Amino acid sequence: MESQIKKLHGLMQSRQISCQELTQNYLDAMERDNIKINAYVNPTAELAMETAKAVDKKIASGEELSPLAGIPMTLKDNISTKGIETTCCSNILKGYYPIYDATVWDILQRQNAVLLGKTNMDEFAMGSSCETSCFGGALNPHDLSRVAGGSSGGVASAVGGNLAVYGLGSDTGGSIRQPASFCGLVGLKPTYGAVSRYGLIAYASSFDQIGPITATVEDAALIYDAISRYDEKDSTCRGNTGKPVSESLNNSVKGMKIGIAKEYFDGIRDDVNGAVQNALKVCESLGAQIVYFDMPALKYSLPVYYILACAEASSNLGRYDGIRYGYRTPHYGDRNEMICKTRSEGFGREVKRRILLGTYVLSAGYYDAYYKKAQNLRGTLVKAFQDAFGKCDAILAPTVPMTAFPLNFTAQDAVETYQTDICTVPVNIAGLPAVSIPCGFDAAGLPIGMQLIGSSFSEAVILNIAHQYESAVGDTVFRSADMGVKL
Repeated sequence: MESQIKKLHGLMQSRQISCQELTQNYLDAMERDNIKINAYVNPTAELAMETAKAVDKKIASGEELSPLAGIPMTLKDNISTKGIETTCCSNILKGYYPIYDATVWDILQRQNAVLLGKTNMDEFAMGSSCETSCFGGALNPHDLSRVAGGSSGGVASAVGGNLAVYGLGSDTGGSIRQPASFCGLVGLKPTYGAVSRYGLIAYASSFDQIGPITATVEDAALIYDAISRYDEKDSTCRGNTGKPVSESLNNSVKGMKIGIAKEYFDGIRDDVNGAVQNALKVCESLGAQIVYFDMPALKYSLPVYYILACAEASSNLGRYDGIRYGYRTPHYGDRNEMICKTRSEGFGREVKRRILLGTYVLSAGYYDAYYKKAQNLRGTLVKAFQDAFGKCDAILAPTVPMTAFPLNFTAQDAVETYQTDICTVPVNIAGLPAVSIPCGFDAAGLPIGMQLIGSSFSEAVILNIAHQYESAVGDTVFRSADMGVKL
């Protein structure tokens, strides 16, 4: 699969298309098709054209530019953008204009990236369908009766619908990989600490990580190389200290060991299992050795994740009180009533549910029974992955147990929806890198995704395997939706 970023970079450098023409093509497609899929909640057409003009001037002057210069892209609406409304798709933050840029957006701006707009998401990144957004959910470009996934559903919908070349999302428990799987895209969740979280509006700080959603593996590698830098404003960030991962995509996988933990395949749908098994055969044909083993600790992943993530959310979202910024209820008697009514009116149902759960597990009498036990089990999961990577170079698993579910599925049973995170949350608990890539389609033509999981800071390893697989299968599983800009 050809890198879309490199292709467009070459077309602009050779003057076959100007950046302004390219950008206008995407803006026109957004105006025509966004009403169908609801990917964008805040288009930034004026800023996009200003940047495009500046890029064309630099190209005309012969200035050497980054491969990302002039490439139309998008940001999830929880990534802070100075002077551009950033709402986390919540009523409580409507009208909030950050006074600073997130580090990732600052980096991309310096490389002359063209921001088309901010994209839809589950409110405060809490959800698996994008339907908890106060703007209504983003739809799947492959089937408008299905969800795009969440919480980075808007980014996946935009990139999958050819309304952006790439986008940045955030992954707390699978929120990049799951929508990438549902929309037939590549979604990279980097190692915790590889990419700065400064300017990412927090859900669960020890889980959150920014990463790219793209159409090809090489594009994901190029963006990771750009944003994985040390940032003194984020004490947890060390960046990528090795060589650029995009330079390691053409290495042979012959002799590499790919691990299969049987627990990842418990309860997944037959067609998903079949597609992943076929992908495994492709990896074997490329010379990889398959290693089977057990990881019984994986059964603790969902309860550990939801206890710890909700506890952190309870703390992080305490700042939204109507006093400092965001929405404030217009009618109240005293300060306590103002805070209570502001939070009741401003937060949606799912956010309230997770705040209440988090507050409960942190409360006196329950801290030891739930939160402390979950932290101990988190250590058990970290150790389980360390042991697994003593046996293999990467782990292959389904991304999601199913394909994109129908609209309103979440409203019928929120707890059942939580189960769809079973394959993705272990990576966040352990802070590891993982990439979701397409590996087939179900009977209805909906994309199926698989993920490759690596040890800490082994993005070069998992992206190389993903790229070799992508090169072997081509467009038989990497298929674009029929809308937006055709490159």
